[in-house]
Amino acid sequence: MGLDTYASNSPDELSLSPEDTQAFLDANIYLAGGVFSGGNDGSFRGKIYKTLIQEITGFSLYKEWITPEMVKEMYLALQDCDPQTAIDESDTWNRTTGEILELRKLFKVCADRNLGLINWW
Repeated sequence: MGLDTYASNSPDELSLSPEDTQAFLDANIYLAGGVFSGGNDGSFRGKIYKTLIQEITGFSLYKEWITPEMVKEMYLALQDCDPQTAIDESDTWNRTTGEILELRKLFKVCADRNLGLINWW
């Protein structure tokens, strides 16, 4: 089962202001994308990062809408973790410290701009 994750102002449809879009471009985020997700547009291939995100933040991406408040909590958990320790202590995913740092950038933009996440699978 696939999973694509999109930052959005609304739980009902993908919605970003031009300023939101520019904030993602300025953050220069490099995460894996899917057929319809990825790039510097506030979206990524959630399936690739789902276990990493759940282990670090305690939140699952398998929700249709993750509220801005939850996204802020997820960002704080990503910010508080030591990427190398997280990599060293996990035997359930094969990710890199760089990917954790890139996820931090995306979640920071979302937290700063009060954006939630829409997930589609």
